Amino acid sequence: QVQLVESGGGLVQAGGSLRLSCAASGISLRVSTAGWYRQAPGKQRELVATLTSGGYTNYADSVKGRFTISRSNWSNTMYLQMMSLKPEDTAVYYCNVVEHWGQGTQVTVSS
Repeated sequence: QVQLVESGGGLVQAGGSLRLSCAASGISLRVSTAGWYRQAPGKQRELVATLTSGGYTNYADSVKGRFTISRSNWSNTMYLQMMSLKPEDTAVYYCNVVEHWGQGTQVTVSS
């Protein structure tokens, strides 16, 4: 059974940083493309960043240069380092691997 458990969300002031974690079980992040998505109130879920099994990354234009996606093969955990956060980054952030989704973690950026 695949489980994805996100953590690390919270309330931060604009310009601050957070690191989200996605602990995976039942599936190896080393052999799958995984990613982070977010959904703001009243908006559709959107791609934030993806990381392929080969280590290639892709970012939404809105987060390029501020967010970094990475993974630990040892702990089978994916991360999203978020810096220079803006109020428009406020959303529920979801971890995704293939067709599996985590429960989401709330990120709120105050101005």
